[in-house]
Formats: sequence, C-alpha cells, structure tokens
Amino acid sequence: MNVTVTVNGRPYTRDVEPRTLLVYFLREHLGLTGTHVGCDTSQCGACTVHLNGQAVKSCTVLAVQADGQQVTTIEGLGTPADLHPLQAGFWEKHGLQCGFCTPGMIMSAAELLKHNPDPSEEEIRHHLEGNYCRCTGYHNIVLAVQQAASAIREATAAAGQAADD
Repeated sequence: MNVTVTVNGRPYTRDVEPRTLLVYFLREHLGLTGTHVGCDTSQCGACTVHLNGQAVKSCTVLAVQADGQQVTTIEGLGTPADLHPLQAGFWEKHGLQCGFCTPGMIMSAAELLKHNPDPSEEEIRHHLEGNYCRCTGYHNIVLAVQQAASAIREATAAAGQAADD
C-alpha cells in the first residue's frame, strides 16, 4: 500500500505492507532512528511520537493509519545547534544516562507542556508513567521537564512583551 505521511514538516510517500507499524515505518523506511523500539507491547514508551499533535506510542499505530496525517518525531523538535527546551533540560539536568528512553520521555513531556505550561512534580510524574527508564530513577527527568517548562514560559512571556512594545 502507498502511504503518504508528513513527518517533521516534510511529506513522504512509501509503499509498505499493511501490517507495518508506524515505528518501523519511521525507522526502516525513513531512516529516523530517534524513535526507539523498546518492548513492542506499548508498555515502555520509547517509541512515543506525536500524531496530529497528540503523543502516541508508535508501536500501536499502523503506518496505513497514519496515511495523510502529521507526525513529529524527536528529530523534529530541535536541532543540535538549536535544542528544544526539553532537549536542553535533559542535557543540563542530566535527565538521561543510556539515552534509550530519552526520545519517548521528551515527546511525552512535550505534550504535557503544551497543555500544562506549569506542571507540578506530581503532574510530571503522573504524565510520564507510561514511559520507563531503567537508569535514572526519574528524579533528574522531572528536574529537566521543570527547567524546560520554566524556559518555555519565559520565552512566551518575552515574546508577548515584545509584541506589546
């Protein structure tokens, strides 16, 4: 089947088997390996991406279901020269060790911050419950999300102030 998906703002059309999962479409057909395959059972969250702005575990979505849709992966959030505040927060607050869970954590946290710009520690922990990290103990991940939330609020306030001037 031909599938056309806009990934990180760029349209792609590929011929795929109908049973191809979105995670494998991204990794094997598009070469976007930032989305990780962890458990293949939707338990770990390593494969989290945004589908039409909503965080989804891409191991639970068929590529054909994403036909005509918008997908954002970790590669679409920032660049090495211009990190997204969450990427910067994970780097600065040591929110990663092996890095395997990091893309899914960041994509899940991005959805949280889109809907809640000032989450409490409890809200962050609750939102990230579907993402497993076997290395960090989550403390620094929470600190990274809090730092990113603060940076995003400050940038939004500065942009609002500039618009008023």
